[in-house]
This record gives sequence, structure tokens and C-alpha cells, in this order.
Amino acid sequence: MKRARTVDEYIRGAPAWRPELEHLRDILLSTGLTEEVKWGGPCYTHKGKNVVGIGAFNSYFGLWFHQGALLADDAGVLINAQEGKTRALRQWRMTTPKDIEAAVIKRYVKQSIANLEDGREIKADRSKPLAVPDELKDALRRTRGATAAFRGLRPGLQREYAEYVASAKQDDTKARRIEKVLPMIRSGVGLNDRYR
Repeated sequence: MKRARTVDEYIRGAPAWRPELEHLRDILLSTGLTEEVKWGGPCYTHKGKNVVGIGAFNSYFGLWFHQGALLADDAGVLINAQEGKTRALRQWRMTTPKDIEAAVIKRYVKQSIANLEDGREIKADRSKPLAVPDELKDALRRTRGATAAFRGLRPGLQREYAEYVASAKQDDTKARRIEKVLPMIRSGVGLNDRYR
């Protein structure tokens, strides 16, 4: 699915799940959250802080609670979709309209807002040393001005680029990603700046 600029555009881009996404949207809007688009998808915030997002894929649709690891999850519906990578984010996958439990969703949103108001949050672990893949190091060295530009980026942006390249499983995918990011690095922009 291409990155949407509006929630309506996102929902139109997922015709298989359109009624379900509209229902989720109505439930979330009824909680008083602010609707935004972040990372190309619907995101619902409270006082500028991410609470929950909506997503649609081929075989399921669902919710992403940004601090879901702090939720009691008494309904037993939340999973960590990227075990070992994500600490706070929890996903609720749904495959039928019957999976949409408005009362549970509202309860989880209320709990998420209370956690935010109390200052409870799981922060990203930034203490890990930066591990730049050899392929990216070589490409930076071969490209005029790229090494200096990479070093000039904030550590978080350097990490985004390094992890983006390192997460590719095949060599040709790594090569394509490096080709894509080199001009961005030289321009001094972050990998995800256009979505922030």
C-alpha cells in the first residue's frame, strides 16, 4: 500500500478492509483522540503523543498501540509483532468484523491515555552501539562526501540508515537500499524525515 496523505486516502487504498477500517476509525474518534497521518497511515494522538494507529494488510487489519506493552491486556489480544525489536509497541490483529470489540478498544485507549497522563512510557533503548554494515561503510567510502555527511547526521538518523540496510536479508536488496539512501545521506536528511 502506498503512503497516504489523509486517513480517507488510506482507507480507500485498502478496499478489502474498508468497512472495518471505517468502523475502527469511528470508535477511535469517539474517544476524543486527535486523528493524524504518520508514516503514511492513520495515527491517533493525545496531546501530541501517539496512542494508537490503524493498519491494513492482505490477510488482516488491526490496531497498533504505541505503548501497548504497558496495557493490562485483559482480553489477551495484543502481540509483539517484532519480538526482540520492539519494546513498547503492541499489535491487535483482526480478520473479521466480529473481531472489532468496541468496548475493549475504548478501554485500552482510556488506559493508554491514563498511562500518558501519569508519564508512564517505555523509551527506545539508545545505548546500543551503532553497527554500520560493511556494505554501507564501503559505499560511503566510495561516494565522494558521503562519509562526512553520514558522520554529520544525528546518531538516531545514522542508526535508521544502518538498521535499514542491515535488515535486508539478500545482498541485492542491500545494494538497492544503499543506492536509495546514498543521495539522502549526502543531502543530510533522515531516512524517515518525510513521515515525521
